[in-house]
Amino acid sequence: MLAIVDYGVGNLFSLRSSLSAIGAEAVMADTPEGLNEADRIILPGVGAFADAAERLKKSGLFDAILKEAAAGKPILGICLGMQLLMEKSYEFGEHGGLGLIKGSVRPISDVIPEGFKIPHIGWNELKFEGHPLFKYIKSGECVYFVHSYYAAGSPSVIAVTDYGAELTASVADKNVMGCQFHPEKSGKTGLNILKSFCEM
Repeated sequence: MLAIVDYGVGNLFSLRSSLSAIGAEAVMADTPEGLNEADRIILPGVGAFADAAERLKKSGLFDAILKEAAAGKPILGICLGMQLLMEKSYEFGEHGGLGLIKGSVRPISDVIPEGFKIPHIGWNELKFEGHPLFKYIKSGECVYFVHSYYAAGSPSVIAVTDYGAELTASVADKNVMGCQFHPEKSGKTGLNILKSFCEM
């Protein structure tokens, strides 16, 4: 069974619909017990980092995610969910993350050229050399992004995209993975990424 972390931020309906399309059973989990009962976990999210981290802490899900990660359970963060996996974020101040992936979350305005719109919204190529999360797709396929911040300085980058500068598109460290893009909004390519995760 796959659990989608339900902590009040994120488009859970489209994610659940995408998982259903590939035949994956998914439940919404808003308690630590719900995560403990699952075989794998997806951490979605949209909005501000600090607010999302606080919601996770108040619900007990912050520590629960750390516990399940330490137990080796496959975890996938999506968009803000990926950013929450990092050590810290510099979005409207400095805020601590789960620390499951080394690196920090910084504004893309620090690295992209002038004239590029922020947020970065739209389809961009995914470039990678190989990882089990991408076993059903090829480098160069396009996925859908919506973000103003990105994961910087991480040794765990497994895929990048180009938006005037090279930006982190995906990270992974053992059983913990993250996608800055939205696989649930990325058509067949996204479904194939979710399929790979569900087989881990």
